[in-house]
Amino acid sequence: MVTTDDSRYEAVCSRDARFDGEFFFAVSTTGIYCRPSCPATTPKRHNVCFFPTAAAAQGSGFRACRRCRPDAVPGSAEWNARADMVGRAMRLIGDGVVDREGVAGLAARLGYSARQVQRQLNAEVGAGPIALARAQRAHTARILLQTTTMQAAEIAFAAGFASVRQFNDTLREIYAATPSELRAAKPGRSSRYGVVGTANGAAGVPLRLAYRRPYAAAEVFDYLAARTITGIEELVGKRGARLYRRTLRLPHGTGIAEVSEKLGAGGWLECNLHLSDLRDLTTAAQRMRRLFDLDADPYAVAERLGADAALAPLVAPRPGLRAPGTADAHELAVRAVLGQQVSVAAGQRLGSALVAAYGQPLAAPSGALTHVFPTADALAGSSLSELGMPGSRRDTLRTVTGALADGTVCLDPGADRDEAEKTLLGLRGIGPWTAGYIRMRALGDPDVLLTGDVAIQSGMRHAGAEAVDAEGWRPWRTYAMHHFWNTAADRRRAAPA
Repeated sequence: MVTTDDSRYEAVCSRDARFDGEFFFAVSTTGIYCRPSCPATTPKRHNVCFFPTAAAAQGSGFRACRRCRPDAVPGSAEWNARADMVGRAMRLIGDGVVDREGVAGLAARLGYSARQVQRQLNAEVGAGPIALARAQRAHTARILLQTTTMQAAEIAFAAGFASVRQFNDTLREIYAATPSELRAAKPGRSSRYGVVGTANGAAGVPLRLAYRRPYAAAEVFDYLAARTITGIEELVGKRGARLYRRTLRLPHGTGIAEVSEKLGAGGWLECNLHLSDLRDLTTAAQRMRRLFDLDADPYAVAERLGADAALAPLVAPRPGLRAPGTADAHELAVRAVLGQQVSVAAGQRLGSALVAAYGQPLAAPSGALTHVFPTADALAGSSLSELGMPGSRRDTLRTVTGALADGTVCLDPGADRDEAEKTLLGLRGIGPWTAGYIRMRALGDPDVLLTGDVAIQSGMRHAGAEAVDAEGWRPWRTYAMHHFWNTAADRRRAAPA
């Protein structure tokens, strides 16, 4: 943990990649800002200042380093862990709410005035919502310039800019380059990180989704593989080289995301997005980041959980274990209800039947992907008779989807987690396990412990953690749960032998 400018400077001197995205440093003599691990010559201490976000550095007049690409770093894990207004606002801005609804829309979702939101963000992250959204738009524009052959004017509006002039001015200010110069830029030997994505002749928009190393990719893909729903998800290839594919319902249309299990040498997951409307690029990329838990801080998690005697033997062999989130919060809530009191495989079968009966067909199927998950509106008024499950659970599913459709339950990235869980528990048929599971995955809470889960109980017994005070695992109890789940899975696999 770095808490002072001197400790931040030490991280810069050691080029410590653990802090990429946690803070940025700028050099007064060059007018450039960088990530902590920038390979350039370390500047003198008196020429360096620090910023909590890239937008804050840009707002102070600094340009992005062309060598380390500070705009292409993982997000700060702080925004996922924090449940206050600033943390909620940062998650909403990342999802593109400011571009779609403006600052007024952001403030309305948070339940504060636009002035309060502006003041709080400026005080804590050094930039207001417009500046933060602007930095995100510039990053999206650079991706499109360097990975597609679209005209600059098309890119301007796809990235969320209001005009071509605003697009040009922003890129000159942030990157000190015109759109044509950015498009012509190549990784070269002088660039440690290169461009965010390279087309390689593939259709769609290729991205590199950065994460903090280590990253336990096999466990994440195993988790998703056990829960794939026919029609909206598939995994192809062998373990270690699998490709996860899924459909997406996005604000302006639909899409298909493809993510490779093979880890990039620079610390990224290769992702390809096929979108019906490129205005959804930022939102789609952010949702895949949440699904694969790419903004987590594995060092902070390991430090806290590894200090516990019961958890230490589980943490050591799985460095960088992640807690998968979701690409669609409403979908996850439905799947949580389908999974009540049944096995993972049974929940998977119910989900597949639901998609076959009520899913929205794609205009053109892609491999095994044929549908987009049904909306809450479509399910709220349906009989659900096609699903082989008790009538009481069908009633619960209609109740939950009705609450999602009319806004009684809010599961957007900036939702108040405590309020959402309380509202869910007030719905007939929703108990602590379902509400906690939705809170963990749909709302990305890193501090959930489902003590009523049978597999968790088994994992805790095996680790000797039943009598341990779990309060010491805060704020990373969700990751402790995933260690227990993996331990239980290991024991099941070893049982036949």
